[in-house]
Amino acid sequence: MRIDVVTIFPDYLAPLELSLIGRARRAGLVDVVVHDLRDFTTDRHRTVDDTPYGGGAGMVMKPEPWGRALEHVRTRPEAPGGRPRLLLPSPGGRRFDQAMARELAAEPWLVFGCGRYEGIDERVAEAAAEHFDVTLVSLGDYVLNGGEVAVLAITEAVARLLPGVVGNAESLVEESHEDGLLEYPVYTKPAVWQGREVPAVLLSGDHAAIAAWRHQQRLERTAARRPDLLSPASAARPDELAVVPAVPADAPELWTLQLAGWVSEAHANPGLRIPPLHEELADVRASLEEWSTWVVRSAGRLVGSVRGRLQGEDWEIGRLAVAPDLQGRGLGRRLLAHAESTAPPAARRAVLTTGEGSARNLRFYRRAGYRPAPESPVEPGTVLLAKPLRSRRTGAGSGAAGG
Repeated sequence: MRIDVVTIFPDYLAPLELSLIGRARRAGLVDVVVHDLRDFTTDRHRTVDDTPYGGGAGMVMKPEPWGRALEHVRTRPEAPGGRPRLLLPSPGGRRFDQAMARELAAEPWLVFGCGRYEGIDERVAEAAAEHFDVTLVSLGDYVLNGGEVAVLAITEAVARLLPGVVGNAESLVEESHEDGLLEYPVYTKPAVWQGREVPAVLLSGDHAAIAAWRHQQRLERTAARRPDLLSPASAARPDELAVVPAVPADAPELWTLQLAGWVSEAHANPGLRIPPLHEELADVRASLEEWSTWVVRSAGRLVGSVRGRLQGEDWEIGRLAVAPDLQGRGLGRRLLAHAESTAPPAARRAVLTTGEGSARNLRFYRRAGYRPAPESPVEPGTVLLAKPLRSRRTGAGSGAAGG
């Protein structure tokens, strides 16, 4: 990855020579080049700011030096080529989080513009959009003196995700915010310190019990410290199996559930491409914005899901999934009934798709009132099923689930 930083304080970026990021730079895993904005001024005072049009306090960074600096960064002989991603730290930018860190880690070339004073002349970002993918980014809802602090934080968060930067890649998996939860508490030797003992389960050697304990600790810690991150379904009592709306924090477990839930469908339908088995985590996250999705948890574990969306006059329901070890206990019927009850008034029928070879699914949906739809399915090897929905004036609606 190539990272260019334009700033009036190049020494501020010196910490990027330290620790893992410095080691990655020396190993050639990431190339960081810092440019002094004052090198692109033309007056003897190397002026980079001026008074704001319209009056007001403070100074505004001039567009001319920024235009020359960004053009230099883009056209340098050693530049990677292609369209770079220009990140401009700003209190009014997109909130930086772990998901954005992963997004940026996939970019081959990042360019940072560190604003100061009252900010950079607005025309700089407008002009840069001709050659850069411009993103305003914010560390949080507060104001800093300049963008350098944000660049340090973002660069470290992004670079550590690059292959080879962190020695043990497995250490990245269970960290805070990777799946919407905070990390569990960690301990090392000695087993007793100042009268405080390491939890006994961590000394037991029972890896299943340790995994369960750590997951429960993550849920409890997130509920106590960052309840805004915790899925509402996680708070449900195990015996309630409440069907509740999914939230972004559910995405990793939804992904795992669908991978487990559709293996049997692949066996029942040889040669049929089953979308749930080919999606990535990013696809599942995106689907939460496109579909109304509901989930069920038991003892903190996500064990069921279903989703629906209105397509014309059809209430399309999909991804009805139940954890394999809990199938056959009526949870699928509950999820299906919930999806049906949420069909909007405009829906005239519920529709779903399942595989031609999925005999168990076909029996399940037939008992629920679904019959083959008159139109052909979109994908060969699948069956489109439909069920009329009663008018909202006369009774409750209905629906179905599928791929």
